[in-house]
Amino acid sequence: MKKFNVGIIGATGMVGQRFATLLENHPWFNVTALAASPRSAGKKYQDAVKKWVMATPMPEKMKDMIILDATSDIEKIAGMVDFVFCAVDMNKDEIKALEEKYAKAECPVVSNNSAHRHTPDVPMILPELNADHAKIIPAQRKRLGTKRGFIAVKPNCSLQGYVPALFPLHKEFGVKDVLVCTYQAISGAGKTFETFPEIIDNVIPYIGGEEEKSEKEPLKIWGKINGDVIEDATSPNFTAQCIRVPVSDGHMGAVFARFEKKPTKEQILNIWKNYAGRAQELELPSAPKHFLNYFEEDNMPQTKLNRNLENGMAISIGRLREDSQYDYKFVCLSHNTLRGAAGGAVLMAELLCAEGYMDR
Repeated sequence: MKKFNVGIIGATGMVGQRFATLLENHPWFNVTALAASPRSAGKKYQDAVKKWVMATPMPEKMKDMIILDATSDIEKIAGMVDFVFCAVDMNKDEIKALEEKYAKAECPVVSNNSAHRHTPDVPMILPELNADHAKIIPAQRKRLGTKRGFIAVKPNCSLQGYVPALFPLHKEFGVKDVLVCTYQAISGAGKTFETFPEIIDNVIPYIGGEEEKSEKEPLKIWGKINGDVIEDATSPNFTAQCIRVPVSDGHMGAVFARFEKKPTKEQILNIWKNYAGRAQELELPSAPKHFLNYFEEDNMPQTKLNRNLENGMAISIGRLREDSQYDYKFVCLSHNTLRGAAGGAVLMAELLCAEGYMDR
């Protein structure tokens, strides 16, 4: 695979920092542009970042890179890169407009933001599940009037443990109803324990907008391309409660599922054990070798022990058992800033590169 020059839009924030660490030694991607708000523009990256919150140091080769203005330097950035990763902190209307400007400047956008997740011709891709949704990109380019430019987004972090576990079961057995309670880390709010002291020794039973995303976004992942749009699926039926817990990284989900045709426990475990998606077929650099990993122990998976499985890109599942009201219940775990955010976006970009969507 050839090397692609890439930019990080929103490079100073927590997700932008995660992008920087993931791209530092990436075999396909070379960071040639960093951009942020006007107040950071013109500064060196190491001076613009108020606090480096990653466990690994700031990449040496990025420290002295000059931050560009994410909004006024679009044409300049587009001339420096093959595509950009976007993780800006703005309101949704501003993000939608900004990402379309990059796309119309013939600069593809791989977005961590939620603004375009329900734009009908913008693919929202989890590479192991719905890689085929990239086929909507020509229709989006037609609408935008572009040759190369387009926008692709990744799903919300909250659903990236339970949807992958359910998705391969749906084809065989028809997932009908799903109840999920998610227990979400503070990094999902861009926080650390230092900046979020009120979470210490506490649980907050509300995360704004998260339950709506957890219930609605899976239906787009399950959806199908029809003409120039992706039509959401009408099932399964999802209901969710999302809770903030005092954990640094890692979203846990407690899942209850009802099927049209109830499988045996052995059938479910066999599907999970053998499931692989397009990311594994293509052997993408960031793809986990084993996407879905089941733990037999009653007290597993655990956030602290298992969130970094396969560089934080694998899904951990446990405690599968029959339920008195639903058919089955289980727990699942994903790393919210790796699989759920920057890592998932990098994997999606790898997929789009491998499938030819980033070619000039």
